Order: sequence, then structure tokens, then C-alpha cells
Amino acid sequence: MRVLITGLDGFTGIHLKRELNESGHLVFGLKCDLNDVDSMNKQIKEIQPDAVMHLASLSFINSKEIGDFYKVNLIGTLNLLEALSSFSPNVRTIILASSANIYGNSEEVSIDEKKNPNPINDYSVSKLSMENMAKLWLDRLPIVIVRPFNYTGYGQNKRFIIPKIVSHFQNNEDTIELGNIDVYREYTDVRDVVNIYAKLLEGNFKGELFNICSGNYYSIKEVIELCENITERKINVRINTNFIRANDIKILYGNNGHLLEKIKKTNWHNLEDTLRWMLHTEYGALKDSRSYE
Repeated sequence: MRVLITGLDGFTGIHLKRELNESGHLVFGLKCDLNDVDSMNKQIKEIQPDAVMHLASLSFINSKEIGDFYKVNLIGTLNLLEALSSFSPNVRTIILASSANIYGNSEEVSIDEKKNPNPINDYSVSKLSMENMAKLWLDRLPIVIVRPFNYTGYGQNKRFIIPKIVSHFQNNEDTIELGNIDVYREYTDVRDVVNIYAKLLEGNFKGELFNICSGNYYSIKEVIELCENITERKINVRINTNFIRANDIKILYGNNGHLLEKIKKTNWHNLEDTLRWMLHTEYGALKDSRSYE
């Protein structure tokens, strides 16, 4: 299968490429900006993908360039769908990566796909807008929407909380400055996430919406304690109020019942597995020459 990945060189794209290569698929990366319509049209026409995984996104919630959320996440996705509709008539699956952040704050214990969205920042508003726009294309394109909850793993940018914590332990630093360490999140292993994406790309799930999650959640405090146990060293946590978001979500984790009804997935990495991998893996473990770009 010929698979086009937007955001191929990003954190998730690197791991997904390896997952797909190991299954014998040919992986292509989009080499242009999502708003460079002419270049994108040309590449789509040349590649003729069987399946598309749309990962390219502005995802750092604290970004100060608010307009870029909409330019990339909404308009960029629209440009991609228009290109696929016009120049790739045989595409079988298009997966659009949205975000569980669209659910916002919730009093529900476990969030499933039926929960009404309640976005609380421009990032999540842009993702929900992307979802609504994509529904207008369902009569023309085989679109699947996924809402990943928090996930992590080796290679994630250190501006995200788990890699930041891991890097402090790797560098033997005595102190780390953090915001609220009593927020609870899923921290699914990226290897599980890309395994799910591969299964969805290989299947026939047109019009479906899936939470991508394990259903397990942890506080930042618990993450630090796990790192301390693995490395056998303590770290001093200094709370910096500048890092605390006024509209932060207290607890966010998902219900994956609908997903597991559609695909078979029984083996999951637990958070300790993930942290051990991040603390000890060398970059060479991610290299894979079997890409086709």
C-alpha cells in the first residue's frame, strides 16, 4: 500500500513510518507547506496514495501565533482534501488527526466519542473546526477522524512535559521547574498510537470517529516518581506559577471502547515501559532507510 504521511518528519510521523515500513508498505512524505496549493497538488498527483495519514499540525497549545492554528489546522487541511479529491481518485482511506483537547474540561470519569465538545483554547477550536469542515467531504472522500489523547515517547520535543521531565533526569539535574503537577492525563506510548493508526489505515472505516487512548491516566507527580524509581535518584520540584495555565484541564482521559470494537489491540505499553525507553534509547533505534520520498 502506498501511504502518504503529512508531518512525516515529526514525532509521530517518524514512528508511524517505521511501523508501516515493517509491514511492507511504501511511505511517502508531503514535502511542501499545506498552504502551498500548487506544490501540494503536484505531489498528490505524482504519489497517487492508497491511504493518507494527516498528522501535520500546529500542536503547541501555548503558541502565541493564534492565527496559525487556523491557517494550518483548518485551512491547511481543507487544501489537502481538495487536492486529494481532485488528483487522487483511488485513495481508500484518509485519516485526519484531531485532538482530545476538543472535549475541554469534563466532570465525566471516562470520555467517549459521544461527549459534546467544549474546546477551551484556540488549538482545540481549530481542531473542532477542522472536524466540522471535513464532514462536508464525506460524500466524496473516505475520511476517518481520530482524537488522540496525550501520548509520548522517544523523540518528542522537550517543550512537552514528559520529555522535559525525562531530559532533566538524563542530565542529572537537581531541580526542575513545573506548573501544576496535580493534573491528570493519559500518556499513551507513541508505539501503541502508531500501531492503531496502521490498523485503521489498512481497514475500511469511512465516516468513523475514534478516540485514540489507553484509558489509563497519571498525574505529573506520579510521572516524576516513576522516573525517580527508574533512575534511583531524586529531583527537587519547584512550582513556577508562570507555567500554570488559567484554563488548564484538570483531568483528561478517554474511553477506547468504540475503537476496540473495530480493531484488535490487546498489548499496551505501560507508562513505566515508556519512560524506561525514553530514558535509555539511542537515536539510532529510530532510523529506518525504507522510506520512499
